[in-house]
Amino acid sequence: MVSSNLSDAIHSIRLSTVVPGDVTPANTVHHLTGGDLALKLHYLKSVYYFRPSDVLMGLTIPSLKKPMFPLLNIYYPAAGRIRRDETGRPHIKCNDGGVRIVEACCDLTMEEWLDRKEVDRNRRLFPDKAGGVGPDIYFSPTVFIQFTRFKCGGMAIGFSWAHLLGDAVSASNFINLWGQLLSGKEIPKNFQLHNLKNDPEKSIPAELDSVLPSSVEQVKQVGDFWLNSNTQRMATFSIELTATKLNYLQSKISTKISIFQTIASLLWQNIAKIRAEKEPKLVTVCSNSSIESNGILSNQIKVKTVASNSSPAKTELLELAKLLNKEAIDEMKSVQDLLNRETEKLDVILYGSNLTFVDMESINFYKLELKGQQPVHVEYNIDGVGDEGAVLVLQGHVGTSGRVISLILPEEEILQLRELLENDWGIA
Repeated sequence: MVSSNLSDAIHSIRLSTVVPGDVTPANTVHHLTGGDLALKLHYLKSVYYFRPSDVLMGLTIPSLKKPMFPLLNIYYPAAGRIRRDETGRPHIKCNDGGVRIVEACCDLTMEEWLDRKEVDRNRRLFPDKAGGVGPDIYFSPTVFIQFTRFKCGGMAIGFSWAHLLGDAVSASNFINLWGQLLSGKEIPKNFQLHNLKNDPEKSIPAELDSVLPSSVEQVKQVGDFWLNSNTQRMATFSIELTATKLNYLQSKISTKISIFQTIASLLWQNIAKIRAEKEPKLVTVCSNSSIESNGILSNQIKVKTVASNSSPAKTELLELAKLLNKEAIDEMKSVQDLLNRETEKLDVILYGSNLTFVDMESINFYKLELKGQQPVHVEYNIDGVGDEGAVLVLQGHVGTSGRVISLILPEEEILQLRELLENDWGIA
């Protein structure tokens, strides 16, 4: 009999490490920008679900690991470990410490697993130690990959990526290239190597003060355990919106408003209803600006803040959508400059400092292939999100024009939000 607890369904866990196939030259350092350090308490997490097939049956753990050796020859900073220079500024020493690999089995079929509409379901598909870098940063991997075999023969690939390495595009390029190498493809000629920085940025205007941009929040200094401490228990939950439902929502707001802004305005209004005593009148909007086709490790994120002078709960959706559409100054440069100046004095979070909406629609997470087999379902979230929460908007399943929404909110709010969306909009 299978336990009703999803955690108990995962068993036979084995750990190993994969290092670059070639030895990285001694004293190779990957310097971190202020933008990288602004995101050091955040971790990108994705789970790719693959249906059972003859292809999967033939993929052993050694065959899954084999392409990681040439992969890490390119992405060797991902196999490095955190160090500090004489000033205390962190960097990555490319010492071939390796990427952590986890093998696991599940007593449920993939369909049974996906049918369990539980918060934090995907956390069981990551290793326990993938919560954050530390408490000993000198030995902590920044990348984890977990292969979980379901009873039916299907597989989930859980991928944990320290955000300081790069944004969601960088992470997606990494795992996609692994899939290409697994399929026997050569590394594309136009594939750019990681952006190895020779020196940290030093040209910081002396006249600038250290006022925090409104898109970030200072947190208690974390020392060598890079994990944000929330005052509330945060949880994750995924919602799928079909193309039909999206067309209905846009017809109620305006077809001239983008899908992302439609979804963001709807959730902004409903989350404000839940937080009646402390409505989120200031929100942050993030999107990726790096090019998906290259392999540069970088955090090229656009960060904007949007303010409402009136109650978002009582504001028409079209008006909220217009606010979100309004041009705002990208704050990432200010954040980067501040962290370059205050590296050792300041620990901040970006996601969840305000209620944060993250536009990931342009990233095709379904490009990961296992010898020609695409995932049937992909979920994505971010660890280290602050108490105000975050909403991620991603592409829908292959062959659909829907969207998947990843909610990262205080646990008690997720149930309330689901009830509101179902009762008022028929979104389950």
